[in-house]
Amino acid sequence: MNQRLSIACLLAATIHPTFAQTPENLVVDGIPPFSAELKRDAGRYLEFRAATFASWHPTRPEMLIVTRFADSAQLHVVKMPGGDRKQLTFFPEPVAGGLFDPRAGEFVVFAQDSGGGEFYQLYRFDFATGRSTLLTDGKSRNMDPSWSNAGEWLTYNSTRRNGRDTDIYVINPREPKSDRLVAQVSGGGWEVRDWSADDSKLLLAEYLSINESRLHLCDVKTGKLEEVTPRGGEKVSWSAGAFAADGKSLIVITDKDSEFLRLCRYDLASKKLTTLAPNIRGDVEFFDLSHDRRTLAFVSNEAGVSVLRLLEARTGRALASPKLPLGVISGVKWHRDNRHLAFNLSAAKSPADAYSLDTKTGRVERWTESETGGLNAGNFVEPELVRLKSFDGLEISGFLYRPDAKQFPGPRPVLVSIHGGPEGQTRPGFQARINYYLNELGLAVLYPNVRGSSGYGKTFLTLDNGFKREDTVKDIEAFLDWIARDPSLDKNRVAVIGGSYGGYMSLACMTHFSDRLRCGIDIVGISNFLTFLKNTQDYRRDLRRVEYGDEREPAMAEFLGKISPANQAAKIAKPLLVVQGLNDPRVPASESEQMVRAIRASGGQVWFLMAKDEGHGFQKKRNVDFQFLTTAQFLQQNLLN
Repeated sequence: MNQRLSIACLLAATIHPTFAQTPENLVVDGIPPFSAELKRDAGRYLEFRAATFASWHPTRPEMLIVTRFADSAQLHVVKMPGGDRKQLTFFPEPVAGGLFDPRAGEFVVFAQDSGGGEFYQLYRFDFATGRSTLLTDGKSRNMDPSWSNAGEWLTYNSTRRNGRDTDIYVINPREPKSDRLVAQVSGGGWEVRDWSADDSKLLLAEYLSINESRLHLCDVKTGKLEEVTPRGGEKVSWSAGAFAADGKSLIVITDKDSEFLRLCRYDLASKKLTTLAPNIRGDVEFFDLSHDRRTLAFVSNEAGVSVLRLLEARTGRALASPKLPLGVISGVKWHRDNRHLAFNLSAAKSPADAYSLDTKTGRVERWTESETGGLNAGNFVEPELVRLKSFDGLEISGFLYRPDAKQFPGPRPVLVSIHGGPEGQTRPGFQARINYYLNELGLAVLYPNVRGSSGYGKTFLTLDNGFKREDTVKDIEAFLDWIARDPSLDKNRVAVIGGSYGGYMSLACMTHFSDRLRCGIDIVGISNFLTFLKNTQDYRRDLRRVEYGDEREPAMAEFLGKISPANQAAKIAKPLLVVQGLNDPRVPASESEQMVRAIRASGGQVWFLMAKDEGHGFQKKRNVDFQFLTTAQFLQQNLLN
């Protein structure tokens, strides 16, 4: 980190004089000052907020939520639907969720990192004193806390032993010295999925890739592991699991013998798999089993839209399910009363907010109503689903948001926003600041879901692996051809933007289609796969090799070097904006720094923005605001003009 900081300081010493609006924590290189007009027009769009459910109070229908009222997201308590949000934590760094004490609700266990480094620590916040106590070692990465059924022990995974493997630990947060290692594992993808009814066993998931994962039983006392999912010729995903009420079977989500992820019952003795919801048109994404293990709530992804359903867990009989607005659902969680179900919902006309369903009455209630900067969310644009054929005949799709044709007549410039992952999927959720591009700049915004995206079956998911990596770039070319055929879109004014893997895609498009693009924006993107795999954090490296290819093999190393944008910088003939967090553990800052150097060495134009207190994407409001204003100005100068 010290070496990275010195690089940032050297860059800062060579840039144009800093202007008054630049926070000290930012490196601003080649970016002109914002106009007063831009700050005025965009100001309202900087005040969007969101709220997400974190945990139920154990004895009362009260929610713990995460939302932001100052610079970073913090914990709040809401005591009723539409009630006031009482802030609990007041840290400069954002808080990443929390869990109520399941016995009496006397404290909350929450996670927090520093500077975006993602080395999360667990803390206990006591309501009686308002103080927070560190529970973990303060150095390693500690994730996925999960309470036992009796509410005494909390399990989590940690890289404490060697910085690479995510071993399993348990702790009684009331007595921090009780912390102990339960199971020593190999690999960076281990998580606890559930506790058995008597709290003697853990159900563990071992993630190897988006297409391959396994389930194991772990004895809490001895740490003995038993793999319970079968191995065969094909790679199978067992993406979620929980103990069924009989203790002899599991409720799972798997794509075994299926193109899509299905909700199933898995008998531990016979290994028999029984589908519980056979008529779902798409992936089942996640589920939560009520505390009495009688009722299943699960969410399916159907053409990008979330559908929430309820089932009787023992028989699979469908129960009455709520009718909800079209959008994206997350955070589904049962209250201990086995009646109330919490979830988050985000839609085109509504920010992410916390809701509840009373499963006895069918009543849905909104617990939070996040602010939209005084703008009327009812006026925001709904997306349209776009389907087309790529270079090899494969059907690909995306979501297009069009500006108001009456306000902005004629062919409109297009911003093509490519998701990360690469296993991600763009969904029709709330657009937040992006509404500024639509409503004020008159940009059309296109979100492609290229091959390799999730949500379209496991075959589609693997079509970009290894030596097929640049087929995804060819998919973007198919979208550019589609734009050229639409008379309401301006084929001569197109830009690309993406974050993480989407940042690589943006850079790759700039090297391949510079003649068809006006400009590009790369946010924490991979510029060279070889240096990325060398420098990404140890706990991630093997997981990424499965997706991108193993650079230790000579043929793969040659291929990855050939397709890396940093090695083709001379082909980028249009302006580029690069955004990076200095403390990024996933795509290190060196990836952006070497891209900036390569562009300038070849005579190209590049703006560079780095935050010294951020990681894989900006989270603090002052940094997010500056990034947005920079992006809006970049698009005004290079796409609109």
